[in-house]
Amino acid sequence: MLLLASFAASAQRVEGTRAAAQGVYSAEVEVNTQGAGERDTAFARALAQVLGKLSGDRNAASQPGMAQELRQAERYVEGFDYRQDEGVSASGAPSFDTMLVVRFDQDKVDSLAAAMGLAVWPQPRPKPVLWLAIDDGSGPRLVGLSKAAAASSTLDRAKKRGYRLGLPNGSAAEQAVVGAIWRGDTAAVARASRRYSPPMQLIGKLYRNDGGWKADWIFVDNGRVLSRWSEEGTNARQVMATGADGAADALMKRYAKRSEAGPPGTYRVAFTGLDSADDYVRLSGYLQQLAVVRGITPLSATPQSVEFNLDLVSGLSGLARMVAGDDVLAASALGSPLDGMDTAVDGQPDDVGERAPAVYRLR
Repeated sequence: MLLLASFAASAQRVEGTRAAAQGVYSAEVEVNTQGAGERDTAFARALAQVLGKLSGDRNAASQPGMAQELRQAERYVEGFDYRQDEGVSASGAPSFDTMLVVRFDQDKVDSLAAAMGLAVWPQPRPKPVLWLAIDDGSGPRLVGLSKAAAASSTLDRAKKRGYRLGLPNGSAAEQAVVGAIWRGDTAAVARASRRYSPPMQLIGKLYRNDGGWKADWIFVDNGRVLSRWSEEGTNARQVMATGADGAADALMKRYAKRSEAGPPGTYRVAFTGLDSADDYVRLSGYLQQLAVVRGITPLSATPQSVEFNLDLVSGLSGLARMVAGDDVLAASALGSPLDGMDTAVDGQPDDVGERAPAVYRLR
């Protein structure tokens, strides 16, 4: 099959062995240099990748307040290294890409996700079987394990979304499943997939369409169709990769769970231990850089304390998680930070300014 052969040839690449992203809490991004300035920007892109893998949500890094944390992504970094990949350009000349491989501190990233109320896709995660048939004009054929390079864009995209896809062995009996794939017979494909675990199938057919390519996808979980979608484009690899995206979206919607963060809204919070104007400035600056804080409204001040109404992304519990490891604020014995206010059914606090505030002490 011409398309399968061309995919296999172009997918070959020599990679260095110094470093590679492993698991949900690591990522790799391409950089032009190994300078500190570009590295800081790359850390932000890498953290965005990790948040996407952790949640399964490709838009996780775009949630309100998350941009602030991305700008200080270095504080979540556990370690990093560089890898140089050697390949061949379209002209046939050698090409070299420098990849920054970043490992993030799992506890810190988990705390960030919890504080921001990010839905987390629990681990271990399933490895659905990719039943993909491709017709480049010479008839549809199944992409089996021996032709994995032909499906590399789909397999690689799945890894970037935080899970893995498997392929059938591609035996003669499995090649006969192409007809079922082409007509969308999910029950027949599920029967052919019984020897593999888990009972999840990503079923796709890729074919030429109006001068480009089209892929029709079905994602099945234990016999239940979770999603159907189609994608078109001029680049076959890009169209194939959409299968992994659609499967990730379906899995996240079904299995990702939000942490027990509080509801967003405005909360009254008191801060003690302020001995000078410098302490007030330090406290204000610190609160403004917290991702969970969307706004600050001063309420009252005494020589050693101040009260604010804080507009919080994930309530008082989110604030408590966010400040826990920073050694700037401590829960005061005068009042638990989680005793601040009742919340209404719509998630908004009641009686702002009337109930006792949550209390923190500036260290």
